[in-house]
Amino acid sequence: MNRKKYRFFIFLIFLNMTVLFGQENRLFWDGREWNKIRKDSNYNNALEYKIKSTYINGVLDGRLYGYLKTWSKNAMLANETFGESVDYLSIREVITSLNHFYEDPLNSYIPIPSAIIIANLYGQRVPIDIIEKYIQDSRDWVNSLVLDL
Repeated sequence: MNRKKYRFFIFLIFLNMTVLFGQENRLFWDGREWNKIRKDSNYNNALEYKIKSTYINGVLDGRLYGYLKTWSKNAMLANETFGESVDYLSIREVITSLNHFYEDPLNSYIPIPSAIIIANLYGQRVPIDIIEKYIQDSRDWVNSLVLDL
């Protein structure tokens, strides 16, 4: 009997630890994580830049990989899916643009890959009404995904 109580007690501790230290269920890396990088890097500008530039390079590399894999199977689908230009701005310009974009709390739930596209749309001087529509569509898309969970 004593052994059962001990196992049950250990199980309760383990369960409490997983609940207390579990991460929030997130679909995407978004503006909340982007803004948190500054704090996590102890407000060190050089370290913050390295982390953010590494993330952006990873997103762009993953996008290129996805494009090439899709293109090898269906070139038309790849061109339709990956049609937005995301390499118009330099990495430093994208970081600056994302920092500014995520200052608005309404944008904090927009995933970083979508924000990179938005930054490039601003950089290309696309008409503001088209950019605003893309931003609203991104918000609606994320909200519908969250509601479906």
